[in-house]
Amino acid sequence: MNITPPTVEYGLVSPMLIVLGAAVLGVLVEAFLPRKARYSTQLVLALGGQAAALVATVGEWIGLNESNGEIVVMGSIAVDRPALFLQATVLLVGLLGTLLMAERRIPETADESTGGLAAFTPQASAVPGSVAEKIATKAGIAQTEIFPLTMFAVAGMMLFGAANDLLTMFIALEVFSLPLYLMCGLARRRRLLSQEASLKYFLLGAFSSAFFLYGMALLYGYAGSLSLPAIADAVDSGAGNPSLALVGVGLLSVGVLFKVGAVPFHSWIPDVYQGAPTPVTAFMAAATKIAAFGAALRIFYVALPGLAHDWRPLMWAIAIITMAVGTITAVSQTDVKRMLAYSSVAHAGFILTGVIALNESGLSATLFYLFAYGFSTLGAFAVVSVVRNADGDEETDMRRWAGLGRRHPLVGVVFALFLLAFAGIPLTSGFVSKFAVFKAAAEGGATPLVIVGVIASAVAAYFYVRVIVLMFFTDPPEDAPTVIVPTALSTATVTLTAAITLALGALPQPLLDLANHADVFVR
Repeated sequence: MNITPPTVEYGLVSPMLIVLGAAVLGVLVEAFLPRKARYSTQLVLALGGQAAALVATVGEWIGLNESNGEIVVMGSIAVDRPALFLQATVLLVGLLGTLLMAERRIPETADESTGGLAAFTPQASAVPGSVAEKIATKAGIAQTEIFPLTMFAVAGMMLFGAANDLLTMFIALEVFSLPLYLMCGLARRRRLLSQEASLKYFLLGAFSSAFFLYGMALLYGYAGSLSLPAIADAVDSGAGNPSLALVGVGLLSVGVLFKVGAVPFHSWIPDVYQGAPTPVTAFMAAATKIAAFGAALRIFYVALPGLAHDWRPLMWAIAIITMAVGTITAVSQTDVKRMLAYSSVAHAGFILTGVIALNESGLSATLFYLFAYGFSTLGAFAVVSVVRNADGDEETDMRRWAGLGRRHPLVGVVFALFLLAFAGIPLTSGFVSKFAVFKAAAEGGATPLVIVGVIASAVAAYFYVRVIVLMFFTDPPEDAPTVIVPTALSTATVTLTAAITLALGALPQPLLDLANHADVFVR
């Protein structure tokens, strides 16, 4: 029997291989390097790996010229402009997220050693509050495993949006999900809340993966293939049992909608966002949504356009419910991280309008929205991480943020900028993003959905402006929280995300042109 060896176009998949290689090297660093040398080595390895992968991604974009792209690795991976755009976005978010995770400064008021990473527990396996944990804290042990875990997550996210068959997509889903489950339980403070968030995310994520896998099996039974173009051909030819295809699409959608945080699969988001270490929350809130919507676009635009008359009504309902629930629930929140979590739910509904458009404008508008939203979200959580109470804990009680902008004007102005971007105020990236997806949805015949989105945006502006009024026009409490002075790493993250948010609001055309060039999937 002759077995044909697989063919791998290493050059075309080099960005993912670089990140995976850096992740594996990070594991070896943890195993063999002395503890004192791990932090600097891991940081250089993570930043260097992502930067090299970003350069390779840009080189591949330039190398495509007028071509739509190629299907490589025996038909399992698509190297096209939408995939490269998403990969570059994930890498940029990953770079800034890594800088945020590398923050080592601990407030002087904290009753702890100055060693170790500020956001992460020194020993994840120790029982919270135990003698072993206290000893590890005093010894200045740093949880540097966070860097290779982040690299594995980034690699999985890059593959998720580029997968050309459902099996590869499922593998990518697990590759980036498993590290995130672990990372959510590594908070230095509020250890039990962090571990609870990790467990909830793991259990619900396992259920969603099972739905995704079952949907794959049904679609394979329908089309006889897991390839997205082959599924599209089966739909177009009318072969197979249509009921099998519809049930498969429904189950597959559960797995994807869970990752984007759409209602009714959003229950994990507020608890996980609140309990996870804030740098992990920032990275996860931005990058996971980019990767998951990238996969959703590829599924619905490549494999299932022939069933649009069946899945679009369902997505209409989910988008409307997601915008309504996310917006209304955010109004009643008193915790800043939970407010941003429900804001993320509402934005999932807004982005879904671009997916529902099912046209080239919808694809490019969604890509622009994901880029802009990713950086605004990363910056907002970066600001939250530097607001601390007298004990050195992060202060997320919204009422205690009263007067923060008057006492720390720069922090207040930057956070207000991100909130205004979320609200879609002109001259911010959020306005251009919402305008683009709403315009695409209207062109795709979803005008009623656009009306709902505009109303939801108007309601959402209330709770964003409420926080701004609280920071600048309300007297601070007696024991008001303070803002720690971050190192250059966190400062760079906040500065760059704020600059991108402003730049995309004032001069969005260069990025819009790039997104418009990425409006066709290779088949």
